[in-house]
Amino acid sequence: TTPVSSSQMKTTTRPTPPPRRGTEVAVVLSLDAGTTSVRTVAVDETGTVVDSAQQEFPQYFPRLGWVEHDAEEIWEAASSTLSLVARRQAEIGTPIAAVGLTNQRETVVAWDAATDRPRHRAIVWQDRRTASRCKALVSEGVLDEVRRTTGLVLDPYFSATKFEWLLTEGAVAADDTLRLGTVDAWLLWKLTGGEVHATDPSNASRTMLFDLRTGGWSHDLCGRFSVPISALPEIRSTSGRFGTTTNDGPIPAGVPVSGMAGDQQAALFGQACFAVGAAKNTYGTGSFVLINLGQELPAPVEGLLNTVAWQLGDAKSMTYALEGSIFATGATVQWLRDELGLISEAAELGPLAESVEDSAGVVFVPAFAGLGSPWWDPWARGMIIGLTRGTGRAELARAVVEAMAFQTRDVVEAMVGAGAQPLTELKVDGGAAVMDLLLKLQADQLGVPVTRSATTETTALGAAFFAGLAEKLWSSTDELAGLWRGDPSVEPAVDRRAAEVSYRRWLEAVERSRGWAPD
Repeated sequence: TTPVSSSQMKTTTRPTPPPRRGTEVAVVLSLDAGTTSVRTVAVDETGTVVDSAQQEFPQYFPRLGWVEHDAEEIWEAASSTLSLVARRQAEIGTPIAAVGLTNQRETVVAWDAATDRPRHRAIVWQDRRTASRCKALVSEGVLDEVRRTTGLVLDPYFSATKFEWLLTEGAVAADDTLRLGTVDAWLLWKLTGGEVHATDPSNASRTMLFDLRTGGWSHDLCGRFSVPISALPEIRSTSGRFGTTTNDGPIPAGVPVSGMAGDQQAALFGQACFAVGAAKNTYGTGSFVLINLGQELPAPVEGLLNTVAWQLGDAKSMTYALEGSIFATGATVQWLRDELGLISEAAELGPLAESVEDSAGVVFVPAFAGLGSPWWDPWARGMIIGLTRGTGRAELARAVVEAMAFQTRDVVEAMVGAGAQPLTELKVDGGAAVMDLLLKLQADQLGVPVTRSATTETTALGAAFFAGLAEKLWSSTDELAGLWRGDPSVEPAVDRRAAEVSYRRWLEAVERSRGWAPD
């Protein structure tokens, strides 16, 4: 079992500006539980991030293709960052209006309601241990039922086969005190002192157990995967009061927890993509392109996912999104840093890639855990092709950045080919979005302007918006749209012939990477 080294554990903070004179300005604390770290940000009524703290937690790789987290370590990181930000806000007299939660979505946690302890390590969305099980289910003809009911595909990325594995090979007993959920449900349980076991439709829709049309757990699919519905969380609206914090928690008691969403849906909301057809891409550990579909649920589209974007307040209708999920973006940068030692920190990638005019023919396919949208090939594996004796660090770094842009184009072209409105703009956020080179490459590949959010913390911002709406800090999505700010858009090149040539080379490389691993 290999965790990350202790040298990779760090806490970062951002100083808090003084409060405005003559007025009491409340903040919403947004707890963003990502794949490699947890951060807490404080968002004021102008939609500005005024404080933040971040802490990494270990990654465990017990076998080839397996990725696990310790849910207690996630909670410890969450508790530490919440406590730090809350304390600093208290020191300057700023009240906390609410807490919003957002999280890595498909990762599953099993815990005991009586002891509040996990019964097994969390199985992470990147984990591929159930790939053979998914392949067998496809052979049995289950895919049509999954697509029709959940909008997803039969892939180990999603939660259902992970739950099934825990309850069988993982030896987790399906007894009366078992609780199952994604990371949001675990954190809500801890924040409310075990009083509330709930999730929202955006997270539930990633489990492969949620019926998109009824808005509830599918009895048929829960039965197929032997998942007891009694152990699953109650499904509540994304924006609404879930519960309140307790006396022995990291922040004062009585603070309402009033928003909860999967990280990519939270980013869509934080980017103010409220109109049908509005689209965003988050370059995080993976990349996730989402287009707002409104309240009409379309038929499933080959290679893409239908998912719930959000459900607001008491509204019975849900807003849906079309999604393309790319597995490796920031994960590739970590690989360059931690396994290859090509860079010593992530911030070095952009300048290194920009130091050369092109990748000199090198193409990198980051299929470490297979390929996601639009290919959905768990048997694909990573590949570097086009190496020559003259290939150096800079060319490889540029090929990595180019792969981020190519994968996004794969998804966008599949979306448009499936009937989605052609993009007029792509809003972007996430850690890799700080690279100007990536935005330029992306604009050239898509042929549309690319606009970076003025804050890279749009996932946390979206969770704060959900919570603040529920507690009347903001009145409507129209008000929130007025708060959104972006950097100047990056325009595509007038002559895109070079972009077309490089993209065709990318597609050839992808084809060679597919089906590489044995069954």
